[in-house]
This record gives sequence, structure tokens and C-alpha cells, in this order.
Amino acid sequence: MDLILVPIVASIIALLYAAWCAYYVLEQPKGNEKMQKVAAAIQKGAHAFLRRQYQTVAIFGIILFAIFGLASYYAPSLIPWQTPYVFAFGAILSALAGFVGMEISIRANIRTAKAAESGLKHALKVAFRGGTVTGMSVAGLALLGFTIVYYFSPDPANLIGFGFGASLVSLFARVGGGIYTKAADVGADLVGKAEIGIPEDDPRNPAVIADNVGDNVGDCAGMAADLFESYIITVLATMLLAFYAGFNSTIMMMPLIIGAVAIIASIIGSLVVGTDNKNKIWSSLNASIRVSSAVALLGFLVTLYLLKFLVYFWPLLAGIAVAVLLAEITGHYTNKNTTAVREIAIASKSGAATNIIYGTANGMRATMFPVLVIVAAILVSYAAAGVFGIALASMSMLSLTGIIVSVDSYGPITDNAGGIAEMSGMSHKVREITDPLDAVGNTTKAITKGFAIGAAALAALSLFAAFASATMLTEINILNPLVIAGLFIGAMVPYVFSAITMRAVGSAASKIVDEVRHQFATIKGLMKGTAEPDYAKAVDITTKAALNSLAAPALLGIGSPILVGFILGSEALAGFLAGVIISGLVLALFLTTGGAAWDNAKKYIEEGKFGGKGSDTHKAAVVGDTVGDPFKDTAGPGINPLIKVINMVSLLIAPTIIVYALPVVFHLSML
Repeated sequence: MDLILVPIVASIIALLYAAWCAYYVLEQPKGNEKMQKVAAAIQKGAHAFLRRQYQTVAIFGIILFAIFGLASYYAPSLIPWQTPYVFAFGAILSALAGFVGMEISIRANIRTAKAAESGLKHALKVAFRGGTVTGMSVAGLALLGFTIVYYFSPDPANLIGFGFGASLVSLFARVGGGIYTKAADVGADLVGKAEIGIPEDDPRNPAVIADNVGDNVGDCAGMAADLFESYIITVLATMLLAFYAGFNSTIMMMPLIIGAVAIIASIIGSLVVGTDNKNKIWSSLNASIRVSSAVALLGFLVTLYLLKFLVYFWPLLAGIAVAVLLAEITGHYTNKNTTAVREIAIASKSGAATNIIYGTANGMRATMFPVLVIVAAILVSYAAAGVFGIALASMSMLSLTGIIVSVDSYGPITDNAGGIAEMSGMSHKVREITDPLDAVGNTTKAITKGFAIGAAALAALSLFAAFASATMLTEINILNPLVIAGLFIGAMVPYVFSAITMRAVGSAASKIVDEVRHQFATIKGLMKGTAEPDYAKAVDITTKAALNSLAAPALLGIGSPILVGFILGSEALAGFLAGVIISGLVLALFLTTGGAAWDNAKKYIEEGKFGGKGSDTHKAAVVGDTVGDPFKDTAGPGINPLIKVINMVSLLIAPTIIVYALPVVFHLSML
């Protein structure tokens, strides 16, 4: 059998399984009229945001499509004529992955809330199968799309163009969705919880619908596009390294075969989820990751034996180990039942300041073991198969995207389910089911972000090696002032990017705070619950604020490598890439883990610990959670696509840097 059929068949199976899960979810009852009214408002807001976001992305996409078209016309030896079209294809598939994720999420939320009336096990099943639609769609579309491009147009420039299209959409989806979701969340909490003292998801809060919309556009559409892109560029980097090394076509196909095997393993792993014990929800979800990993490793071993490439098993084992260990480590630092999170809750008894100090320390401490795990995987993989081994480890890790995204997308579905239950006045017993599901969702989202960060680092390292091959850099002298300059600039960029995105959240949240205060002051009967707030106004304000903030981070990601490359040259750009990867990895781990721990410390207190809801301890924890929101859902996750966009742009401009770099390079190189 032709090897190209293996990934095609596997990706079709993934998409069919996603369709079956979608059918199961959509067949579940939607609840009463009041529940449907709340869910319809969330759907309307999510559609409005995604429509405007994709219109913004389309403007950038059309400009870049035109640039690629002109470049292919005037320099066909560097940019083939197919490049603009595969770029558009990559962008469209990435947008489609995000769209599918959001569409099922905004339909699974109400059905999960209704299923909670039948018990925990049924609600978990509905929510997870909703998440599985997203996970399998992302993995299936990514594998199928790349296989099609490789089959019809295997030129490295076209493969890079396809990856860059996915990267562009991912950056916009991750950053735009992140700004939106946290602006709405922070704005709702600052007035609702901190000032007025009403519960989370209280229907009297004008920002509550915008908050629930944000869960879908950030953690479903954004995460789906993010990991779609990671999957694509990991396959790309592995293939490029095989191409530059002169490997045969079978080895070139290796990442596609790995992806196909892991898709089947992820489907098997997804079938083990299920429990009626609220204390074992995370154990059940984690079991799906472990089973998928074990089946994938077995599949890799059999496949490599048949292809007579057993030497590559060690990098694949290292990649799977990174995925499993990052899940365990992140869970330790973010799960509300662990010492790390409870320390933050205890610190809240002394006030907001000590809560923030302990939360910050927890986030910083949580960077150590993930970095050591990634370093160990790099060393093992390199010892087994050189730089190509590192790329294989990255591909092995990303091959689990199907199950990882399934576990992640479960989170916003259960979060929304709790919101719908609260706003529609469902019984307290329903909230007793949706609340623990939601609390575990915080951990699953944190774990997926940790996975995405680790995957981005390994993928970027592989792209870095491909960039060195493309620019014919056999070694990089760290004593060269150009390289040092690049390192410092690169290390700075993730911090500047984080500052831009967090300021955008702060600015948008301020507008939401003003609007919520205005409505409580002017709408008679709102506080008493006899009048309805204007939800649409808050959604509109958040949407405009988020999308107006997209240009600066996008230009930073696209423009910084171009400026460094053409002003300082290829060696400086290599240093720049190293700085971005290292700085971005550690900063993203700190932000995402720290933010998730703050959130779950608050939820731990809300269970009745240390005075419970409304106590001074709870108010201090709310402050910490509010600070952590843009950490974990905006700046931290946004660094992933930033790293990958910078690497993709660097690969695109690599052939022209040596010829067209400014003369200042040659003068400085004489220092």
C-alpha cells in the first residue's frame, strides 16, 4: 500500500469520529425555554465576534497573498507560483478548525447543563464528547491538509507557505480571543463580585453573557487554531530537516505516519472517559491521555519495526514522555486539591497582597520541572538521531493533539454549562454537578496550555534548525556581537508582546466596568432582578476593544524578524530566534500556570473553606484570580503562536537575507 494513503485514511477516520460525537451531542435535549434563551445569547455573541475577527484576519491575509503573488511573479526561483494558494489554504483550514470548535462548544454547553439533571456521569459524557469533536477535527484537518499539500506540491517553499497561513490565523485567534475573554471576565468580576457582591454568572450582571462568549472564542476557537498550527509546523519542520539532510521519501513521510498512528490511539483513549465520582473527574480525563499515549507508543514501535527504522523509537518515546509528564506537572501546580494551590488559598487569609505573592511564586516555581523535562527530551532525542531526532520528538508529542484538545475543549463547555444553570435558575443540585466539572476544566485548560507551550518550544527548535540549514549556518558564534544583539532583542520580544496584550485586556476591561456600572445605575430594577440588563452592549464593547488591539501584536510577530534579519543579518536573526524561544518558553509557563492556580485557589475557597464565598479571604482570592486571568488566557497562550509566527517568517525570508541584508551587517561583522 502507498504510504501516502495511511495519513489520508486516518484523518478521514478522525473526521468521521468527530461527526459521530457531534451527532451524539446534538441529539441530547436542550432544556427549557429559559435555558435556550441564555444559550442563544451566548451563540449570538460568539458568532458576532468570530465574524468580525475573521474579517480582520482576511484583510491581513489578502495583503500577504498579494505580496506572495508578486514575489512569485518576479522571483519564481525563490517563491513558486503555488505558494500564495497554499498560504490561503493553510489559513482557511486553521480558521475552519477554530470555527468547528466554537460551533460545537456553543451547542454542547446547554446540553451539558441539561444532562447534569441526570447525574455527573452523563454530564461528563456530553461535555467530553463535545470537546472530542474539536480535538478530532483539529487533528484530522491538520493531517489531511498537510498530506494534500505535500502530495500535490512538495516544494519546501510551498510547505512553508502552508504553515505560515496557519500561523497567521492562529496568532489572531489566540490573541483576539484571549483579549476578548479576559476583558469580559475581568470586567464582570470587578463590578459583580468585588463591588456589588453578586455571584459569578449572576444574570443581573450585564457582562455575564460576554464572559461566557469569551470561553468559546478564547479556549475553543483560539486553542483549536493554536494547536492546529503547532501540528502543521511540527510536520513541516520535521520534513524540512529530512529534506535538507537528503533522507529518502519514506523518512520524509515519517511525521505523517506518526500522526496517523496517534489519531487512532487518541480515538481509543477517548473511549475510557467516564465516572460518577466528582473527586475522580480529572483522573478519568487524565486516563484518556495515558491510554492514548500507551497505544500510540505501541503503534509507533510496530510501525518502525515494519519500516526498519527502530532507531527512531527513542525520540518518539521522549516526545510522548514530555506530553504525559507536562500533564502531570501542570496538574500538580494547578489542581485545587494539591498543596501548591491550597497554599495560595491559605495566603488569601492575610489579604490580596499575600495571595498575589504566593500565586506569583507558584507560577515561577512551576517553570522548573517542565523546562528540565523538555531539556531531557532534547538530549535523549539528539543522542539517538541528531537534530532530526528532536523534530521527531516534537512530532511525537504533537501527534497527541486529538486527545489533548478534546480534554481542553471540555473545559469551556462545562464553564458555560455552569453559567447557563445559574442564569436560568436551575436547581442547586445541578450546580453541585457543574461546579466540580468546571473546576476540573480549569486544570484541563492549564494542562493543554502547558502542552501547547512545550510543543511550541520543541517545534520552534526544529524550525530553528531548519532555518540554520536554509541560511547555511553550520555554527553560531555566541561571542559575535551581532549574535549577542539578536539574543537580547529576541529575549525582550515575549515581554513586550505580553505587555501589549495585557494592556489591551486592561483597557477593554475598563470599558466593560464603566458599562456595567452605568447599567446598574440607570436601569431601574436591575439589582432587584425585575429588569434585564443590556447584554448585547457589553458584547459589542468587548468585541470592538479586542479586535482593535490585534494590529500591534501581529506587527510585532511579523515585523521583528524581518527587521532583525535585513538590518543585522542571518547570524543575528539566529540569535534572535534562540532568545525568543528560550524567553518565550519560560515566560509562557509562568503566566499560564500561575494564572490557573489563582483561579482554582479561589474555587477552593468557594467550596466553603476559610469562610467561603463573600468572606474577606474570598475577596482577596478574587483579586488574585482577576490578576491571573490575563496571565493564563491572554498573554501566556498568546506567546505560543508568537514564537511560531516569528520562526515561520524567518524561514520565509531566509533565502533572501544573505543577498539583500543591509550593508551595516558587513561593517558590524568586522568588529
